Amino acid sequence: MASTTRFLRRDPRDVEPWAETCGQIRPLVVEADDAAAEIHHVVISDAKLHYHERTDEFYYIISGTGTMILDEEEIELHEGVVVYVPRGVKHKAIGNLTVLTVCIPRGVLHDVHELE
Repeated sequence: MASTTRFLRRDPRDVEPWAETCGQIRPLVVEADDAAAEIHHVVISDAKLHYHERTDEFYYIISGTGTMILDEEEIELHEGVVVYVPRGVKHKAIGNLTVLTVCIPRGVLHDVHELE
C-alpha cells in the first residue's frame, strides 16, 4: 500500500524524548506518519533484553561504543556500524550509545516483548 504522505521533515531537537525499553527515545517517523518504516533516535542506557514478533530493525550507531547481545552472541559496536536484527531475535545494546533505529514495518512500539 502506498503512503499518502508526500514528504516529512522532523528535527530530533523538536521531539521530546521519553524512556522505553532501550533508553531515551525520540520517535522521528512514527506509525501515524503512514511511512514505510519507523525511525527512532535512541540514547541507549540500561536496555532490557527484548524481541519483536513482527518487526525487523536496523541499528545505525551514530556515536559511542558498546556491545549488542543477539540471541546468544555478543558483537562489538562503535560509530558507523550497522546491525540488522530480524524479527524474533532476542537483543539488547549495552554501553553509552546514540543510535538511529529503522523499524520495518511500522508499529514497532506495539511489538516490544521484554524478557528482563
